[in-house]
Amino acid sequence: MYEQSLVKVIQDHIKPSVLKKNNRYKKWEYGYDVENDVVIISKDGTIGDVVEIQNLKIALPAIPENVYAASKEEKNQRWVKAEYPKQLAKIKSVFDWERYPVNFKEEWYDYIDEEFRRREEGFWFKNKGIPTYITGSHYMFLQWSKIDVGAADYRESNRLFFIFWEACKADQRCYGMCYLKNRRSGFSFMASSELVHQATISSDSRFGILSKSGADAKKMFTDKVVPISINYPFFFKPIQDGMDRPKTELAYRVPASKLTRRKLDQGEAPEELEGLDTTIDWKNTGDNSYDGEKLKLLAHDESGKWERPDNILNNWRVTKTTLRLGSKVVGKCMMGSTSNALDKGGDNFKKLYYASDVTQRNRNGQTSSGLYSLFIPMEWNYEGFIDSYGVPVFDSPKDAVKDPQGDLITTGVIEHWENEVDGLRNDQDSLNEYYRQFPRTEKHAFRDEAKLSLFNLTKIYEQIDHNEDMKNKAMVTQGNFQWAGGIKDTSVSFVPDNNGRFLVSWIPPINLQNRVIIKNGVKFPGNDHVGAFGCDSYDISGTVDKRGSKGSLHGLTKFSMEQAPFNMFFLEYISRPPTAEIFFEDVLMALHFYGMPILAENNKPRLLYYLKRRGYRKFSMNRPDKIYNKLSVAEREIGGIPNSSEDIKQAHAAAIESYIEDYVGLSENGYGDMYFQRTLEDWAKFNINNRTKFDATISSGLAIMACNKNRYRPSAERVVKSVPLGFKKYNNKGYSSKIIQ
Repeated sequence: MYEQSLVKVIQDHIKPSVLKKNNRYKKWEYGYDVENDVVIISKDGTIGDVVEIQNLKIALPAIPENVYAASKEEKNQRWVKAEYPKQLAKIKSVFDWERYPVNFKEEWYDYIDEEFRRREEGFWFKNKGIPTYITGSHYMFLQWSKIDVGAADYRESNRLFFIFWEACKADQRCYGMCYLKNRRSGFSFMASSELVHQATISSDSRFGILSKSGADAKKMFTDKVVPISINYPFFFKPIQDGMDRPKTELAYRVPASKLTRRKLDQGEAPEELEGLDTTIDWKNTGDNSYDGEKLKLLAHDESGKWERPDNILNNWRVTKTTLRLGSKVVGKCMMGSTSNALDKGGDNFKKLYYASDVTQRNRNGQTSSGLYSLFIPMEWNYEGFIDSYGVPVFDSPKDAVKDPQGDLITTGVIEHWENEVDGLRNDQDSLNEYYRQFPRTEKHAFRDEAKLSLFNLTKIYEQIDHNEDMKNKAMVTQGNFQWAGGIKDTSVSFVPDNNGRFLVSWIPPINLQNRVIIKNGVKFPGNDHVGAFGCDSYDISGTVDKRGSKGSLHGLTKFSMEQAPFNMFFLEYISRPPTAEIFFEDVLMALHFYGMPILAENNKPRLLYYLKRRGYRKFSMNRPDKIYNKLSVAEREIGGIPNSSEDIKQAHAAAIESYIEDYVGLSENGYGDMYFQRTLEDWAKFNINNRTKFDATISSGLAIMACNKNRYRPSAERVVKSVPLGFKKYNNKGYSSKIIQ
């Protein structure tokens, strides 16, 4: 049975007494509540549930006493688009409305006022008996936005999308959202609906559109934005300047008149209509699009598909300034896209997405990008697998389930997706493209093209997916090593710590821990028959750009008769502590605790000298591809391997390639037990011609070579010497033999 929730209710996040008191007087204000660390999207002064969507806490309005129900029977309660009254449908503008008699207008004031209220505050309805809240923006999308198929279906995934978007609008720290989506999720139409919704209630404002190309931005404008605007009811639709179906700019000059019953009953004259002076337009794709302008809303479509020379990161740095005045955020960006392959714009979008993590904020309370990231897995939004209540059909149903069009759904979306994946197993590029288009995880969404990888991406990603499924089973523990009592060179213990620099998947039994053998005052690894470490070190504590390579350490077991798994990576360390000495001590403690030797690069020798000074020279392996007599003076002194010659590079890459084929991903014996996601991702991106960025690949490859050192041992030269045996040699040509001298 498939279980996953995109939203969870946080019980008692706000003290019940405070919640009750403020609800009574309707004192809750729209925006970010610092005291309770929650974004309030309620506009009626009340709070009901506090929910969390992608780590963002959001307060919804309280459930009202009367919730709209389309039917008295629960099974028939669902979202139903209300029919637009025919009497009003023929009215095209506020000027037409003014010509109607007062008694006709009075008949429809309540209806119009209620639509304005729903547009502002949102709407509650019963969905199969459950009170369900949708925001005003979502209501406008469902009720009043014309899309390619007519009216949009209600989907639970879109409800959560619009709740998250409302929180982005309410939070004064936020510049908008960065939405990682699946194909045909409706984002372009939702963004177009929001543009028209916001533009028709805003004065002196500008709204913009960007896409992966100018042609795509224009198409979104002409095929989505303009039709939605044209089909708005007259009481929402401002007077439009220019052509009915413009190609470049939609200009609202005079707003729709909201004449309420109160104004009529009190005999108030209609207010003089003032111009909105609001426009919606689009720009060609470029780093400086909209530079120097002020925007209230930017719809940023297909952001993960900007190919060179265009760069979404550069564009966002410029565009971000159009949404603020000084430190005040005055506009929002609704950004959404699937991701291209990494070298085709996907890598920049990936960086922007992860820079939008709401759990990583600066001292101003903002994310690095200013945006908030949102990912909705494909199974929540896959056409053909959403029932008439807007809920995804994850598992194959036992009873009859129908979609909004009345067609039967016989297979669950998970099974359908897995069948598609199985059919593409032998075509890595097609498989990765399918993952990017219909991702179930963020890692699926950022899959790269197989042809760009040196290693078997299918196996790597199989393992990554398996690890994602196993993440709740604690296969990896995070922590640090420390000396007993803080006294160095005694014994080491591992201490779990959520902020630790080490990740470990195997702790040796007590009898194998701290097995260090001392001979004549020299320390030897006691478990060199169990496994070994590989290390990509660094020498300088700090760098000018503060982005230097990280120190990387990997531990790998090999076949042994001990109580240890074999051919399993059991330790991953990828970090850059404040000083190099802290890194060196971390490495030394890991070696001591596991009692295993290390094969490290000696072109950055400070680590190896550090081990030698502390008496651990015998823990440092000599390069396995040369006999001792062929080692250089430095190599004899400290050990290590240069890892820079072409032969070593090729042997190193071949070692990883062989390991992946044998022990990673799905095989006849099940999935491999390589649980370190960062290393797997590093392997997937590895470029043998530019190895400096791949610290994890370097150290893990050295660990594999260390555990298989016999493969690299040079063959001994055979020297054949002539040994006299005392026998004479004869030349037997001719009539008589002659002795050869």
